[in-house]
Amino acid sequence: MRLNILLSMIAGLALSACATMERPRNAEGSLYAAQQGYRGKAPAAIACRAASMPAELQLLGYIAPEQWANAADLLSTGDRLRLTVSGDKDHLTGSYVISADGAIVLLGRLRFHAEGKRAASLESEIERYLIARGLIRGLANGVRLTQTELSGASIAVSGAVFEAGTVRIGERQAEVRSLNISNIVSGDMNVGRTLSNALRAAGGVRPDADPQSLYVVRGQRWTRVDMSGALDGRLAIDLPVTSGDRVIVPSLGCLQDKLVRPSPITAPGIRVFLSNLSRPAASNASSAIGKDSTSLPYGTRFLQALVSANCVGGSAMNAGRSAVLISRNPVTGQSVVISRSIERLVRSADRDTYDPYLMPGDAIACYDSAAMNLRDVISTVSEAVTPYVLFQNMD
Repeated sequence: MRLNILLSMIAGLALSACATMERPRNAEGSLYAAQQGYRGKAPAAIACRAASMPAELQLLGYIAPEQWANAADLLSTGDRLRLTVSGDKDHLTGSYVISADGAIVLLGRLRFHAEGKRAASLESEIERYLIARGLIRGLANGVRLTQTELSGASIAVSGAVFEAGTVRIGERQAEVRSLNISNIVSGDMNVGRTLSNALRAAGGVRPDADPQSLYVVRGQRWTRVDMSGALDGRLAIDLPVTSGDRVIVPSLGCLQDKLVRPSPITAPGIRVFLSNLSRPAASNASSAIGKDSTSLPYGTRFLQALVSANCVGGSAMNAGRSAVLISRNPVTGQSVVISRSIERLVRSADRDTYDPYLMPGDAIACYDSAAMNLRDVISTVSEAVTPYVLFQNMD
């Protein structure tokens, strides 16, 4: 009687092991990319909408991007200045760094607000003040103020980027700053203080962004920049930016495959989470899943990540594995889970139609094949039945 019960359990477990994994369920309309649809049932196409200008800019003044690019760099906190006063050696003449409150202090008590101004206008302001107080004579070129180092800048980036917020760009290493201090020259160029670097520091533009209409706001003025040329090698104006500038990236409401790749305005790489706890690999460490395998170039597809997770190939018994992709809509933040037969994805000619692109923070998990599941069931039942058979033989 007991043996019959055990045999019935074996049959039930064997049948359940042969069953395929249930397809994950998602909320209606949650699939956000065409490749996330299942075979024969692609998600409804999402039409792109025209990006509108932010309402807050209507009250501000417009300036052409060419004029913005040709304008002199504005002073920012952390910038280093060199002040030279004729006839003075140790009192006013020297190097000054713009403090956190945006000012420089002469003689320990004369404060001049410098942030947001041009070096020439600050030079004139200092000269007028010193002449008015009788500290210097009104000689031609009696006061000279030059910018010797551009520091990093804090930029606010919002809209269709992966990590919106305030970013710090153009920060220099201590060795470079020491070299600039010991070799004082007139002028500086900080290639890190540009619009493209601000976008990449904010995680890069999302696939729904409109790279043809990027807005940069400075005080009461704004400009619109077309950075789409950075994606295909055409000329694009990479505007210089300074502390206090704001960058607004509008969204088209639809995902564009052409934006899912490394470029000067998109993320160079992404971090994903991989799990391959299958029978031939009892842990992620033995699957060789480490830092290098989870850091992938932006534009990587699901199948490529499965190879990185060692989920593709192997013995004939375990080749028929399946995998799930856990993603999140970059526009709405809604979670999406899809499943794929790995072997079907490898062998199908239309694989690109059902092979999704990976987004930052996606997770991938691999499941064993039905044959390996059946093997585990037989092994488990065998371990349970063997002591019972031995006990019966002892009787």
